Amino acid sequence: MSEDESVRVLQALVGIDSVNPDLVAGAAGERMIAAWCADWLTTHGFEVHRLEEHPGRPTIVGIRRGTGGGRSLMLNGHLDTVGVGGYAGDPFSGELRDGNVFGRGAFDMKGGVAAILVAAARATGASGTATGPAEASVLAGDVIVTLVADEEFGSLGTMEVLRSFRADAAIVAEPSELCLTLAHRGFAWFEVELTGRSAHGSQPERGIDAIAHAGLVLRALDRLRVEIEAAPAHPLLGHGTVRVSTITGGTDAATVAAACTLTIERRMVPEQSPDQVEAELRALLERLYDGVAGFRFRLTRLVGRAAFEADPEWPIVRLLAARAEQVLGRRPLRRGEPFWTDAGLLHEAGIPCLVVGVDGGGAHADTEWAHAASVSALTDILTGTIADFCA
Repeated sequence: MSEDESVRVLQALVGIDSVNPDLVAGAAGERMIAAWCADWLTTHGFEVHRLEEHPGRPTIVGIRRGTGGGRSLMLNGHLDTVGVGGYAGDPFSGELRDGNVFGRGAFDMKGGVAAILVAAARATGASGTATGPAEASVLAGDVIVTLVADEEFGSLGTMEVLRSFRADAAIVAEPSELCLTLAHRGFAWFEVELTGRSAHGSQPERGIDAIAHAGLVLRALDRLRVEIEAAPAHPLLGHGTVRVSTITGGTDAATVAAACTLTIERRMVPEQSPDQVEAELRALLERLYDGVAGFRFRLTRLVGRAAFEADPEWPIVRLLAARAEQVLGRRPLRRGEPFWTDAGLLHEAGIPCLVVGVDGGGAHADTEWAHAASVSALTDILTGTIADFCA
């Protein structure tokens, strides 16, 4: 494989529509890109598994078995993208211009997927030219490539992978501008249904105004936000957040609202779990229930994902940091991210991991690009790290 192979793979991947159908009704999903990656992995001597618990949402796992006695490493990247409505120009061009590859997913995260594929093949000695039985890996440990569905919505793919596959460590190639992401926030979404009693608007005292009660919840959440921001900050992530995402209620201008529903987003630092923040929110609502006449609520957790934090002394972190310094000619920056990635699921499953990915921009925006040089650099970093860890 040539030095620019990973850039060409990225261009091919961007050219395949893989918009998540849970985000855009009727979108293409991962079928075509999964088939392309499966063919590529097969050609390069990988044992290929197709996981598809959810029809039409395939995840591809490619394995190069080691000779034995070495540590196994999982490389994780997602195949789905957000939608292309409003994208400026052709979202599937994959055009290489002024040192950047353009198109939906180039940055988030087909650049990382391209680097994973080429690095895994290079590190294990796969030429991609053999027509007979695949040549044996040059490494002692197994290399497990997991190209997953649905990270942009529900993380179905990585959850499905973890029901069948494990490794001694993992690297998630989400875009990180070639920095080492050693932590990110968790998140939980909740729905709060407030129940009142309708009445004519001319006699509001005969009703129980659910919208007025929603105002009490908003003020209580403001007080919670102040408490969150007054607590000691996490060194990489700062503070968690709490906010109301949506609010609906009432039927018309002349009727006291009998119902009002809020959705609440809570972002957490590693010291907090989804269970803890749910208990915190429930206690807030129960105080209103005890102190406000007619206050009635139902709290439902819609989704909860734990925060992630790597130990800087894990072997995978130390080895990758050393390889990054070698490739970049400087020590890589270490940082935390406010958003969530599938590293949270890997960490929760007991697999030491970290996040490192390409440079670029425009994730979820109307123009998206990845710096081609960063794709090549990430490929080199991953190639060396795989060789070091699985030797």
